[in-house]
Amino acid sequence: MKIAYVASEMIPFAKTGGLAEVTGTLAHEVRRLGHEVIAFIPRYKMVDAQKLDLRVEIEHMEVPVGSERETVKVSSYTFKDGVQIYFIEHPEFYAREGLYGTPLGDYPDNDRRFILFQRAVLETLRAVDFRPDLIHCHDWQTGLIPVYLKTLYSQDQFFQKTRTVFTIHNLGYQGNFPPDSLPATGLGWEHFTMERLEFYGKVSFIRGGIVDADMVTTVSDRYSKEIQTKEFGCGLEGVLAKRREHLTGIINGINFEEWDPEKDADIPFPYNAKNVTQKSKNKAALQKENELEIKANTPLLGIVSRLVDQKGLDILIPSLESIFQMGIQVVLLGTGDEKYHKVLRDMAKKNKEHCGFHILFDPKMAKRIYAGADMILYSSYYEPCGLGQMISLRFGAVPVVRATGGFVDTIEEFQPTTLKGNGFIFEDYSSEALLAAVGRALDTYREPRLWKRLVQNAMACDFSWSASAKQYAALYQRTQRRAIQGLGK
Repeated sequence: MKIAYVASEMIPFAKTGGLAEVTGTLAHEVRRLGHEVIAFIPRYKMVDAQKLDLRVEIEHMEVPVGSERETVKVSSYTFKDGVQIYFIEHPEFYAREGLYGTPLGDYPDNDRRFILFQRAVLETLRAVDFRPDLIHCHDWQTGLIPVYLKTLYSQDQFFQKTRTVFTIHNLGYQGNFPPDSLPATGLGWEHFTMERLEFYGKVSFIRGGIVDADMVTTVSDRYSKEIQTKEFGCGLEGVLAKRREHLTGIINGINFEEWDPEKDADIPFPYNAKNVTQKSKNKAALQKENELEIKANTPLLGIVSRLVDQKGLDILIPSLESIFQMGIQVVLLGTGDEKYHKVLRDMAKKNKEHCGFHILFDPKMAKRIYAGADMILYSSYYEPCGLGQMISLRFGAVPVVRATGGFVDTIEEFQPTTLKGNGFIFEDYSSEALLAAVGRALDTYREPRLWKRLVQNAMACDFSWSASAKQYAALYQRTQRRAIQGLGK
C-alpha cells in the first residue's frame, strides 16, 4: 500500500510529547513491513534545512485558506530505509519558538496555521504525484483532512481511492475555534452543525476527523472504550459512540533500540534480563546521587511524570508521607504546574532522608531512575496509552499503576500463587487504593524469590513497535477492503 502520515510533530525533527514518538517510529515500522511510506509535518524553526540537507521539492505553491491564498515551499528529507518526510514551509506561520504557542498560551492563529498545513498536504500529494491508498491523520491538527476528502476534494479523481484513518492521542486536546474560523477552512456554513463541525458554538477540528474518517483509532483498547463515556469523553462521547463500529484501539509501542538497558550510555551500569543483578549497582548509584542511604534491601520507588492534574498528583502527594513511613525511598523527576512544584519542594526539604525530588526536565536522569528504581509509580486520573510503564518493564522497574487507559492493556497484577503478572494495579482513584497497591508491591519485594520472578516477567514483555505496526497495517488493509466492498461509513 501507499501510505501518507500527517502529523504536527515527529521525531527526530520536532517534539513536544508522545505524539512525535508515535508518528516518527510508526512510519519506519510500517515501511519495514513492505509498504511505501511518506509523511508530512510543518517546517518549524527548529528544523535546520542546512544540517539536514533538505531537498526542495516545490519552490512556490499557492494554497487556498478561505478566500485568500498563501504561498508555501515544500522540501523533503529521505531516510535510509526510504521513508520520505515532506516539510510544509511558511515562515510566518511555522518559524516560531514553540510548535503551538508560548508559556503564555496558544498562538491565536493556530486555526489558520493548521488549515494551511492540511490544505498544503493535499495539494502537495497531487503536485508530487503520490496517490495514497490511505492517509493516516493524527490529532486535531489534521482532523480536517478526512473532511476535505469527503467535501472539497470528493470529485477529485486523484483521491478517489484514498481512505483515511484518524488517531486520537489525547481527547483533551481538541482544536476548537470561534465560528469565524469556518470561512478560512473553505467549507460552507452548512457544515457548522452538531452533526458536522459545530461543538458548543465552536468549530471543532477533532470532531471533523471523528465524523468523516473511514476509521478512528485511539492509542489503547481501554481508552477507546473510556472516551465513549461521559467521564472521559470530553463532550464528544456521543459522536464517538455513534462511530463505535469504526472505532478501535491499538496500543502504542516503544523503540527497543532507544530504550535498551544493555546498550544505554546514559546509565552507569548496563544490564539485561540475563544479568539483572547489575541493576543493583544502578540502584546504589541512584541512591548516592540523591544523598539517600545506600542500602540494597531498602526499596526504591521512582516517579517520572509531568506534574499536572491528569497524572494524579492530587492522590499522589497525600500518599507520599505514608510511603516514606513504609520504609520506601522515593526519587521523583518532572515539571508541570507551579502549585505542585511548591508542595513537592517543601516536602523534599522536610524528608531529605527519604526522597530526592527534581523539579526539572532531564531525559538522562529519567533513564537513571528507570535503571535504578525497584518500582515506578503511575497514578494518572486518565492515561490514553502511556509509554512510561512500557519503559519501566523494559528496565525491570516494576510498574504500580492505576487501572485506566493503556495501563490496563499493558499491566497485569502479579499473582504470587501462579507467578504470573508484571506489576500492580489499583482501580479506585484514591490515595487509599494507591497505598494498598504500593503495599502489595512492598510485600512482594520482601520475598526475594517472588520479586526476582516478577522482574523477569516484566523484562520479558514485548511492547516494541513491531507488534503495533502489524496491527496498524492490518487495519489499513481492512479499511481499504471495506471501501472496495462499498461499506463506507
